[in-house]
Amino acid sequence: MLAAVGLTAFKIVVGVSTGSLGILAEAAHSALDLIAAIITYLAIRISARPADTTHLYGHGKVENLSAMFETLLLLATCVWIIYEAINRIFFKTVAVEASVWAFIVMATSIIIDFSRSRVLYRAARKHNSQALEADALHFSTDIWSSSVVILGLIMVKVAEIKKEWFFLEKADAIAALIVAAIVIYVSVRLGIRTVQALLDAAPRGLYETIKKTVEGIPGVMDCHNIRFRSSGPRIFIDVHILTDGTQSLNSAHELTEIIEKRIQEALPHADIMIHPEPCKKDEGD
Repeated sequence: MLAAVGLTAFKIVVGVSTGSLGILAEAAHSALDLIAAIITYLAIRISARPADTTHLYGHGKVENLSAMFETLLLLATCVWIIYEAINRIFFKTVAVEASVWAFIVMATSIIIDFSRSRVLYRAARKHNSQALEADALHFSTDIWSSSVVILGLIMVKVAEIKKEWFFLEKADAIAALIVAAIVIYVSVRLGIRTVQALLDAAPRGLYETIKKTVEGIPGVMDCHNIRFRSSGPRIFIDVHILTDGTQSLNSAHELTEIIEKRIQEALPHADIMIHPEPCKKDEGD
């Protein structure tokens, strides 16, 4: 969050002083990164609260809502960037000064974004947090968009030296369009994942994996009615099994414990509910 504050201020000052739309686009992106980081921080604090009588599956969906809000913010910024870039390319001329400060601010941005994206990715993997992963993804794409802005500034500098290459003066606005395209691509991907989580869409291939795993355990004759529900870093799984109806309750309970352990080997953050149903052995054959 502190890095986002510093980068946003730095980019605004340099962007305004040089007239670079590419840097101003990056400043807007960094400002949204700050808002997104604050929202993510608050969302994780709320989602970490334990389940209660009004939120029986916990508060993990708050992470998905924060990611959706973050996506809408990014898309709104892209609309402004595209509008301004098209104006500069076709309708008005704005002199861009490719000064040394313009290159310094973008190089600084790349270094900071690289370091904080690595930290966030490690934390996201450790805590299985979609919100942290979303932030890490944004910062990693910031590295590419900053590189595009630097390339645009280099083209502007070349146009200053070689007057016959005057068309390169528009490179900064084109770079801003590329930045917007990168942000839109990342935002759409994040938005799709967020909607899928809010709609409780099952991860691809997980149904077949769990069915095969459970049915491979001795004592399980059939596995059916498998259901998933994600909530923040946790995934809730309901499984129905057919097992020997003549065995003791203790034996059936031990079997469910084995199934839970086997599923959690693949999904450490899973909360599993197993419903055993009686079945005679000849019916399961």
